[in-house]
Amino acid sequence: MYQIDNLVKDLVKQHGRAREALMPILQGVVAQHNYLTDEAMVEVAKELDLSAAEVYGTASFYTFLDTEPRGKYVIRVCKTITCAMKGKNEIIEVLQEMLRINVGETTLNDKFTILETNCIGWCHKAPAILINDTPYTDLTREKLVKIIKEYMHQ
Repeated sequence: MYQIDNLVKDLVKQHGRAREALMPILQGVVAQHNYLTDEAMVEVAKELDLSAAEVYGTASFYTFLDTEPRGKYVIRVCKTITCAMKGKNEIIEVLQEMLRINVGETTLNDKFTILETNCIGWCHKAPAILINDTPYTDLTREKLVKIIKEYMHQ
């Protein structure tokens, strides 16, 4: 990884300085740094001639634009009513037992973070989670244990 100001400048070159470039630039920072630091948001604001408050407001509105450090593997548990009715709470219990952290926390080794999030688009195969960008659906306790063990050994 290189300095945040260089990353932002490169992303601005790629996406332009128009207001519409804000989201792809923020996504690009998250892709490289795993989250948006205050420094990064200020740099984006300067480059796009926006207020820092506007950049932070946009970043904090969207679930996938993290504004605090996360683990290498971010586990997002869908919290829609469909997933809740199909066992979301058991999924969270299994994750918390295996990783020994609660929702919203990161493991001490910075490998895993558990978050609840709004719909991830897999309600028809609930309960569902995303680990980074990979969806896992039709989850059972046994299926989830196997998935998490595989990530633990990576």
